[in-house]
Amino acid sequence: MSINAGVWIDHHRAVVVRMTDNGEEIKTIKSDADRPFAKAGGSGSKQPARPTGFESEDKQERKFMKQLDTFYDEVLACLRDADSVLILGPGEAKREFKKRLNTKKFPVLVADVETADKMTDRQIAANVRQHFELVPG
Repeated sequence: MSINAGVWIDHHRAVVVRMTDNGEEIKTIKSDADRPFAKAGGSGSKQPARPTGFESEDKQERKFMKQLDTFYDEVLACLRDADSVLILGPGEAKREFKKRLNTKKFPVLVADVETADKMTDRQIAANVRQHFELVPG
């Protein structure tokens, strides 16, 4: 029994579609990662340059990347018995996820990585089905 999967992923959520002989399963995983953005105190601001509770940009970025790694590992757990996976997404997350998959030496074949804008769960499932030529009928 072969299991093909597809993942639509961005930094906020992932939709995992698993195609098995028994049908398809769709699971949504939310990310707790919050991208750090500039604090008040820019060049034109009247705010102090270093507000109370200031955290360096580098530290914020490391915290964000650690949150993403936890998120990516949670998505990987949903793919543990998949034979191949199609990775979809609109931005950098799809490449970061593939890199995490390779770093963890995850035993799954990456069938392809494709750019895809926001899609409904049903559109994602149809895209995965079409990619692996599992269109019912």
